[in-house]
Amino acid sequence: MSEQPTLRTSRLYLRAPESRDATRIQLLAGDRDVADTVSSIPHPYPDGAADAWIDGRRPEWDAGTSAAFAIFEAAENLLVGVAGLSINSSHSQAEVGYWIGVPYWGRGYATEAAAALITFAFDALQLHRVEARHFSRNPASGRVMQKVGMQFEGVQRESIRKGDQFEDAAVYAVLAREWREKTT
Repeated sequence: MSEQPTLRTSRLYLRAPESRDATRIQLLAGDRDVADTVSSIPHPYPDGAADAWIDGRRPEWDAGTSAAFAIFEAAENLLVGVAGLSINSSHSQAEVGYWIGVPYWGRGYATEAAAALITFAFDALQLHRVEARHFSRNPASGRVMQKVGMQFEGVQRESIRKGDQFEDAAVYAVLAREWREKTT
């Protein structure tokens, strides 16, 4: 596959994660409050985990199964979080996911990054559907999904295992035609 593009918004840029980002990713993802709301982030966050995660992104991009992005606040050139798409090309859909470091919560970065990823999914990847899910106990993530125009589809009861607990997941989605109607 071609090089993964850099996405730009009014305040952010999103690019493929690089090895030089590992320390910052470990610092932000290692916060208990971040790890608590993301199914794939362990706590404590082990040394080397960010490097291993970064190393796995290029093969997934090349295979067309994933597009991961480090999120940077453009004015300060500062990594503030991570976002990505898990792509299922057989069904022309992707799941969007994101996390933002605690010091940057409440600034709209997740909403801005999610919108950029959805636009990328529909325009560049030509997908039909983008979905997202969040732990039901994390309504702030649901508000991000609503702000970008996703529709609530329901709750998958105890569908995600986080540590030794099963979590309910609220599911949202938007279709390409709905996105185009919203953004034109």
